[in-house]
Amino acid sequence: MKIVRRGATGTVEDGREMKAFRLDELEAERVANDGAYLQFLRERNMSAGLYALNAGAVDPQGPHEQDEIYVVISGRASVTVGAETTEVGRGSVVYVPARVPHRFHHISEDLRVLVVFSPPES
Repeated sequence: MKIVRRGATGTVEDGREMKAFRLDELEAERVANDGAYLQFLRERNMSAGLYALNAGAVDPQGPHEQDEIYVVISGRASVTVGAETTEVGRGSVVYVPARVPHRFHHISEDLRVLVVFSPPES
């Protein structure tokens, strides 16, 4: 799986600034970089990215050292976290504790997921 990391833009003297993103632009950037995952935000306490798996794909990810929240933007699949499995679709939100095995499977429609890590993914 190719991972693309987007650089931060702009600076403010006190280090605080609003950052706004458009999902359609993030998706276009992810596709242009030919990656399944685009990290578009990295801050001291969290990071965020856009994850894409096409229908029928195999999710290669393993456990992470960070807590995660998945927000399904589009598509349909099942997700297994530890020993629990549920179906997800647009609007589903799933919390994954750090170091717990998890993966999407039975992806019946192209899946696009907003992923938030805390602390930030390394």
